[in-house]
Amino acid sequence: MKTPLTTGETNDNLEQRKRRNQFSIRINMFFFATFLLFSTLLGKLAVLQFVQHEQLSALERIWQNKDVPIAPIRGNIYDADGYPIAYSLSSQSLFYQLRLDKKPEETIELAKRLSAAFLMLAPEDKKAASPSAEEVLLRMDTGFKLDGSAADKSMGYSFSPRRLKADLTQAEIAYFTEHRDEFDGVEITEESTRKYDDKTIAVQTIGYLRQFSTAINPTLPKSFLDYYKADGMKDIYQNDELVGFDGLEFMYQEELRGKAGKKTYRINSKAQIMEQVELAAPIKGNNLHLTIDKDVQLITQQAIADQLAAMKKAPAGSYAARGAKAVAGYAVAMEVDTGKIISVGSYPDYDPGIWESGRISTENMAAINYRYTNGAVRERFGEFADPLEFRKHPSSLVYLGSTMKPLSVLVGLNEGIITANERYSDPVTFYFGRDRKSSVSNSDGSSFGILTAATAIQKSSNTYMAEMIGSRLYFSKNYPAYPQSGNAIEVWDSYMKKFGLGVLTGSGFPGESEGLADYIPAAKRDGPQPTLIYSSFGQQGKYTALQLAQYTTMLANHGKRYKPQFVDRITTYDQEVVKTFQPELLDEVKFPEAYWNVLKEGMQSNVQGFEGVNYTFVRKTGTSEQSIAGGKVDNAVLIAYAPAEKPKLAVAVVVPEGGFGSWGAAPIARKIFDAYDAKIGLDGVPKGLPQQ
Repeated sequence: MKTPLTTGETNDNLEQRKRRNQFSIRINMFFFATFLLFSTLLGKLAVLQFVQHEQLSALERIWQNKDVPIAPIRGNIYDADGYPIAYSLSSQSLFYQLRLDKKPEETIELAKRLSAAFLMLAPEDKKAASPSAEEVLLRMDTGFKLDGSAADKSMGYSFSPRRLKADLTQAEIAYFTEHRDEFDGVEITEESTRKYDDKTIAVQTIGYLRQFSTAINPTLPKSFLDYYKADGMKDIYQNDELVGFDGLEFMYQEELRGKAGKKTYRINSKAQIMEQVELAAPIKGNNLHLTIDKDVQLITQQAIADQLAAMKKAPAGSYAARGAKAVAGYAVAMEVDTGKIISVGSYPDYDPGIWESGRISTENMAAINYRYTNGAVRERFGEFADPLEFRKHPSSLVYLGSTMKPLSVLVGLNEGIITANERYSDPVTFYFGRDRKSSVSNSDGSSFGILTAATAIQKSSNTYMAEMIGSRLYFSKNYPAYPQSGNAIEVWDSYMKKFGLGVLTGSGFPGESEGLADYIPAAKRDGPQPTLIYSSFGQQGKYTALQLAQYTTMLANHGKRYKPQFVDRITTYDQEVVKTFQPELLDEVKFPEAYWNVLKEGMQSNVQGFEGVNYTFVRKTGTSEQSIAGGKVDNAVLIAYAPAEKPKLAVAVVVPEGGFGSWGAAPIARKIFDAYDAKIGLDGVPKGLPQQ
């Protein structure tokens, strides 16, 4: 008989043997499963290798077509007489077509041979600027550097040609044509280079070109250039294609660009080019024939420059010396019955050749920062050595001053708050407000005696405008609910907009300013009565020279608001007419003929700078006072049209800080009228420009 101990030991041994058997079974199952997995993988590899090899190889060889756009030759821009202002010159450029099947060392060797060729063919005075092998490799966009290491930026699409050098010389064209077998993947392609006339003709109106990749830069502020950011534009333009960036170059981008051509390549699944299938040549862009006359334009620009210089040299204490601080001037000449823009002066300007490559250095951009914007159409600040100084001076948007008075009188007549022959005894000062402590005085504290509506314009009486129009308009619309506000301001605003002040002119010019209707916030801040009083003599609204010119044409043609027109016709590159532009009447306001006669009578008087002219004219000068940085400045403004009967041309001139309008702006307008009369004829008969 066994003892319990012996029995317990026997049971333990049995348990251990049982566990060992179970572990062995698991190990065997694991190895068996592993064997099955590897067998399956080996079987699949065998199928891929021996059964599906041909099918997969065929898939690898499947090609697809890829279109690469070819930028067209851009159309030219001519003045009214056909003088080329901006034009395209055909040139040959050297491109590299990236080959992914090339070894890095082969591509690097090609870059070195290209660099050596460029240096060999470069003229002696340009050898220093010849691209190095590193620079050539960067242009080739291979994704690596000369030492074989990765480049700082990722590689672009392999099927897009890379421009290595633009505007090849005849020697370069001959060399690369003769040695094409030595430069695999390199080809010569025709392109165009944008040139601008070196006389700097209306440069800010013409505009400029920059690369498409710059136009769609997300860091650019929201602007009219959002046109290029629309869906699908990236499929139309190449990144390095030059596109209109401002002015007429942008405004007529689609007409000027033409239609892109394309090269169709077959690429494989690795995006490698296998062959070129098709070449569709681009269609050249259309030409613009402007309404701007080159000769009148150049005289306009020079007139502003000469006047600014003359005021700086004027004897201290003289009227002209009041404009000695002026650094800029703006002028627009617009035909009364067509809306054609004859000249647009925005001075100072700059050499537009700076944009020919579509790129601009930081230094060059800083040099033209206050010049490249068209101040006659949108707001622009003056150019000062101290970058903070511009805040202490007026921009191109200034108060109208007394040039507002003809419209103020028209408002008064039409609203029935004055009559043409009502007599007004002009005080030295007009007091207003609840406490009668606010006041308005005439320039230099003058009193003009007994005035009518016409003589109030002629004498430029601030007190007449303030009491008879500004104050009366307020009471006529708000009395007896004084001091209720709003109605009179709305009435005033409606007249401003009818005459193109505070709204776009309709020209379509990129980035055009609506001006600043300061009377709206002023009425909320100071109340409607003082706002209307100051508005009546031109101290509550800032507008562009283009808006002033449109306003002046309406005074001349009795209420017809024409679209300012920069382009007369569009032709093909070969000068076949595609489209002509006719005068476009945007709106018309109608008033009794007697009202227009009052304005005309008030605007006829002698003015500084117009002595001895052989034509009749109608004008109004203005001196607008503006508070800036704690000080006050006077801006010279003038509106005029000629001849007095059957007006042909309207001119508006703005000279910020130019002092009196009669001294700071009138001499500029005189030269513009003279130039138009000589070239085109105020009576339809050209008098002839003086011999140069």
